[in-house]
Amino acid sequence: MAAASAPVGVGLIGAGNISDQYLTHLTSFPDVRVLAIGDLLEDRARAQAEKYGVPRAGGVDVVLGDPDIEIVVNLTVPAVHVEVSEAIIAAGKHVWTEKPIGIDREESQRLLSTAEAAGLRLGVAPDTVLGPGVQTAKRAIARGDIGRPLFATTTFQWQGPELWHPNPAFLYAKGAGPLLDMGPYYVSTLVHVFGAVASVAALGLQGVPTRAAKSGELAGVEFPVEIPSTLSVLMEFEQGGQAQSLYSTDSPLLRHGIVEINGTEGTLVIPDPNTFGGDITITRPLTDVSVREQEVIQVPQEGVLAGRGLGLLDMARAIREGRPHVATGEFGYHVLDTLLSIEEAAQSRSFVEVASTLDEVGSLPADFDPLAATL
Repeated sequence: MAAASAPVGVGLIGAGNISDQYLTHLTSFPDVRVLAIGDLLEDRARAQAEKYGVPRAGGVDVVLGDPDIEIVVNLTVPAVHVEVSEAIIAAGKHVWTEKPIGIDREESQRLLSTAEAAGLRLGVAPDTVLGPGVQTAKRAIARGDIGRPLFATTTFQWQGPELWHPNPAFLYAKGAGPLLDMGPYYVSTLVHVFGAVASVAALGLQGVPTRAAKSGELAGVEFPVEIPSTLSVLMEFEQGGQAQSLYSTDSPLLRHGIVEINGTEGTLVIPDPNTFGGDITITRPLTDVSVREQEVIQVPQEGVLAGRGLGLLDMARAIREGRPHVATGEFGYHVLDTLLSIEEAAQSRSFVEVASTLDEVGSLPADFDPLAATL
């Protein structure tokens, strides 16, 4: 085990498409050291290790058996997230898992209990909400810059990831789709702003029963659509506030990254929650009927812009400092519970109560610097 002041050893399981984003940033953070990459396709793991200067690569056991690795990043497909996370815990290591935490409540609750019993931490993506964009906006709301938050509007619509993804079939399987794949970004942002979700309602539809990859070696290969590809959602929060959201991969019109928080004294526009930063604005209500142009205020973004791996870095520092990390397993479970409740509401065409809840959601300080060496 590393000394309390040493950088935290990290390993990755899964060397697929998203691993580039994680490796680009994790290898630039001084407080962590990426020591090994494992994948069922060992040549793919070795290629990524060579590309990013990671010393060891091969099968999954290369990561799980490394005594210098304290946190393992789970970048497998959603259907096996829990299975792989449990194997990581069984190896005595903390887990950072890509979203969602799992694809059903029972297995995800079991994972939370397993981690707690082992005295190990569980962190769950997305960590985009820990970037300067959402965190700056969250501080602005806490200051009262838009008065009391009342309701939110979010939108994600386009024609679908098969346009660019080399192997998109899993994105239309159970545990994915626009709701489970993209919904975590938007729901996580809303929970950071409004707190725990109390109930949801939804309507869903499936544009076409089959789709085909449009790029790469699998171009033209068809696959089934197993989930609703469009959902219109209403959400109510425990502490007050509402939201309406659209998630769709049936739209020829590309319109995404829209998060608007409407308060009693202004509307706050938050950057795309699938990014770590961007423009933040507040629009003030009209005060003179003869003046049609509304006042728009730019909110300075606070913090150092980073990328995927930011939540893992917070967890690594929290381990050394003996404090809670922000993107907890409980947070990830509440987001999953909300998303599954939305699916159930679309099937029943009725409001569904969200059974799980959360205490106050944590934040990163404005001076959190991922590029600083603190350990």
